[in-house]
Amino acid sequence: MTHPESEARMVDVTAKDVTKREATASCVVVMSQQTRSVVSEGKLQKGDALEVARIAGIMAAKKTSDIIPLCHPIAIGGVEVLTEVVERGVEVRATVRTAERTGVEMEALVAATTAALTIYDMVKGIERGVEITDVRLEAKSGGRSGEWVRPASDA
Repeated sequence: MTHPESEARMVDVTAKDVTKREATASCVVVMSQQTRSVVSEGKLQKGDALEVARIAGIMAAKKTSDIIPLCHPIAIGGVEVLTEVVERGVEVRATVRTAERTGVEMEALVAATTAALTIYDMVKGIERGVEITDVRLEAKSGGRSGEWVRPASDA
């Protein structure tokens, strides 16, 4: 017998106010210097990994409610996915904006990690040991809980 209080359910946000909301998430695709060079020069067999990752992240943000079971489908106002080749590999940063009754933290996380997975997919033929690390929410704003920014000591 299931207990109603333990059943998974989507939170009812109907009574919440529509507010401008924004969230930024990031992660790092760790790879060797040799693979980093190939990525930064856009010389992968599959094409420009950074551009394909950017588009994949944007597409993923729009599909978040299709893959996270209790996530509300929302109208996304904007998605920005940035990639930067850094010493460890490629840093991915995704920012999602909306005017809705619920936040966009999940959309930002899905955008960042999907972009990272896309980079992984495009480099796995030349390096199997690539890792995706440091997946995290960096900041969010809007709604009843207001603004939150990851403390510098956590970065």
